Amino acid sequence: MSAAAPPRVLYVTDLAYEAKGRRYCDEDILFSSRLRRDFTVATCHPADAARLMGAFDGVVVRNSGPVIHYRERYDAFRERALADGVRVYNPLNGRGDMAGKQYLVELSAAGLPVIPTVDRAEDLGRLPDADEYVVKPKDGADSIGMRFVPREELAGLTGLADSLVQPRIPFLYEVSFYFVDHDFQYALHAPDPERRWELVPYEARAVDLDFAGKFIDWNTLDHGIQRVDACRAPDGELLLVELEDLNPYLSLGLLDETTRDAFIARTVVSLRELLSS
Repeated sequence: MSAAAPPRVLYVTDLAYEAKGRRYCDEDILFSSRLRRDFTVATCHPADAARLMGAFDGVVVRNSGPVIHYRERYDAFRERALADGVRVYNPLNGRGDMAGKQYLVELSAAGLPVIPTVDRAEDLGRLPDADEYVVKPKDGADSIGMRFVPREELAGLTGLADSLVQPRIPFLYEVSFYFVDHDFQYALHAPDPERRWELVPYEARAVDLDFAGKFIDWNTLDHGIQRVDACRAPDGELLLVELEDLNPYLSLGLLDETTRDAFIARTVVSLRELLSS
């Protein structure tokens, strides 16, 4: 009796997208080639995913680039996948960046350790005093559409329905925590605040993992890869920058072989569980 055929996976990535400080193509060539040991894998551009996904057992969304560049096609993919019950990894019920950045307003209002965030002119007075403030679109990514506003212009901001406002915090460094399902895998940090993607390994302490775990628990994903991005404020507190649950870049090329192999092996287990559910 022949062995069962491996599950068929459509791996969604934009190999030609030029991201500042990152090479999407290198990471996805590596990751997809490793998944091919356990799955039958075909790669496609995000604009083609809705048309092709019906021939596969599941879809893996990886470095597909900012959705803002292909919003209509992404919405069509999402709508069809939900309607047809397509298994998507990450699942489409995430509450982080997958759903836009409104969650930062909600988490801030709830008193969680997040960079203070508002989205209404009448709430600007709730923000702490700062020399500058950051205004960014709710559906933005890769700093697209982000601008800085000096303190004296803050009160005059209007039309914020689709934007967030935050104080520009002089943080010490940024750090990212990477999870598969609810299991912590590794952490990387950028010692120089001006060089976001020049990352080195970070030895996560128990208090750091407690911080990151709060947001993983808050999210609704039973399966999937998530990256919790945080900054270390001048007083030493970690504050959430974003919860990336759609297509987080993983910096796999910066990991030692043991850590990278363990991460990919854990992802294979997670993906198998999703496809068999």
